[in-house]
Amino acid sequence: MPEQLKDVPISRQMGTDGLWVRLHEGGRRVVLALVDYVGGVVWPPVVVESEDQESAWDHLFMRAKRAGLNLAAVRGLTSDGNSALLSYVKGALRWVNQQRCVWHLWCGLAELFRETAREAIPGEGEVVRGQRQALRRELARLVRAVFNATSYAQAEEALAKLEAHAHGKRLAKAVKANLDAALVHLQVYNRGLARTGPEWLWRDFRLRLSRGRNHGADQRYERASLVWAIYHNFTPAQWRSERKRHYRRSGQSPLAKAGEPPGELSYLDALGV
Repeated sequence: MPEQLKDVPISRQMGTDGLWVRLHEGGRRVVLALVDYVGGVVWPPVVVESEDQESAWDHLFMRAKRAGLNLAAVRGLTSDGNSALLSYVKGALRWVNQQRCVWHLWCGLAELFRETAREAIPGEGEVVRGQRQALRRELARLVRAVFNATSYAQAEEALAKLEAHAHGKRLAKAVKANLDAALVHLQVYNRGLARTGPEWLWRDFRLRLSRGRNHGADQRYERASLVWAIYHNFTPAQWRSERKRHYRRSGQSPLAKAGEPPGELSYLDALGV
């Protein structure tokens, strides 16, 4: 519905991510979601055939705008390295600073870590494997110092240490190529922006929708995704924390955290409205 979230305050620091699903009839689709990092409010998601086209991301942001999001007020966006999204933001949202998800950057360096260890310590056997593992840990500590830096100067100093390492030059080159994008969250303009994409959204999504196995058509799956977004925004998080999971906004729904508490209204009441 138009302007359904118009009066909900935003933090201006957003995150976006996609989840691939396989429909009942065998087709593949991707759900794209846009979330406010501070409040946790999910703007209406979209279901598209591919996330590798700018039109898919334009569909997501135009739907959020139709729902009441002031795109001109958005300052930061955290995402993976999807090229279509990068291109779209540079063109249509050029005032938005894009933070690369640090978790995805680590995943991109995994093979380079293995190649560096194999080249530095050739051979086979248990002893060689132990030496390679020790080297990877040492290099990972240096890379972590770059990504976890609390200032740009500290990151450059850590990068210099990585480059000075006997086996760190290739890793330093790869890290340097994404240094600016990995440290956007340190800017005052982007205070509150997270370093990682909103992967945590999909846990609740899967639990509620069972990965879309029961939805045989795009429209049915999109309707189910929209219902999930309303359910997510109205439902309070648990008060307690589990051994492996800490619930953000304990006891509060995303709408309550954002400053528009729904009170006694549930998501079913919202669907009725």
